[in-house]
Amino acid sequence: MSKTQIKRGKAPPRRPARAPKKRRKVQASRLNAIINALPISPQRLQKVANWTIGLSLCAVVAIGAHATGVTAKIHEEYAQAVGRAGFQVKKVEVVGADRIDRLKVYDIALAQKDRSMAAVDLEDVRGDLMRYGWIKDARVSRRLPDTLVVDIVERTPAAIWQHNNRLSLIDEKGVVLEPVTVATMPDLPLVIGPKANQRSQDLDRLLTEASSLKELLAGATWVGNRRWDLRFRSGETLSLPEGEAEAKAALAKFAHMDGANRLLGRGILRFDMRDPARFVLRLPHEGQVAPAKLDDARAAVDAVAEASAEKG
Repeated sequence: MSKTQIKRGKAPPRRPARAPKKRRKVQASRLNAIINALPISPQRLQKVANWTIGLSLCAVVAIGAHATGVTAKIHEEYAQAVGRAGFQVKKVEVVGADRIDRLKVYDIALAQKDRSMAAVDLEDVRGDLMRYGWIKDARVSRRLPDTLVVDIVERTPAAIWQHNNRLSLIDEKGVVLEPVTVATMPDLPLVIGPKANQRSQDLDRLLTEASSLKELLAGATWVGNRRWDLRFRSGETLSLPEGEAEAKAALAKFAHMDGANRLLGRGILRFDMRDPARFVLRLPHEGQVAPAKLDDARAAVDAVAEASAEKG
């Protein structure tokens, strides 16, 4: 038998082994670096973030409910439930009202009558009260089950303001308290003229320079929105110059002269001190007053002239 030889092909060349891949370095992001630098743990930070998101969602829901009227509806239902439970405004207690008309206070406060105590807007009630001239300050509170308590601080009358043929009671700041009549007006100084009520504090400061004259004052007229004419109970008028400092100096000078020579109550009609360099006295005409009164007025003028000559 003949031998058959089988020739095998050459083995394929071996591929070179692949080099192992290099592991990439994971670089931390800047945000992670900031988080890791915080003095709290990531777990606690996650809780804070969750709470923040939750509160934000609650705020959005609340704003949406308010915008759509849901909040007002809930409050209304709550107020009605409180009212049905018997907590309704039935009484008003007023504290601190001595001069003020209490009926006016009741009218304002009882506008809330038959309303639920929970529905009463205390600030609105206070705002309505503060529009009333007599009330300087007010505080409104609830006393369950059915009472509103109104604490009032009243203004103090300081003068009477005459303007446009009307008389009004005012306080030291010129706030109008109420109208008065000649028959009911109290014994207070009378200020006359446009905006004279707004200058009552200026007048009070002016009179501190001559306290001896303050009790003798019957009234004052704010002339031309620039100066005062003072009227005394004995009938005389004192015309003061413009300017607060000038008026104070003139009034102090007049008080000194009256103390030295008794000018008031002697029949002189007017003392004019508008010009700081002059002191003008106006006497009544003969027949206008009794002869003895006219003689007394002339004697007062002579006394002033002699005093001025001695100083000169």
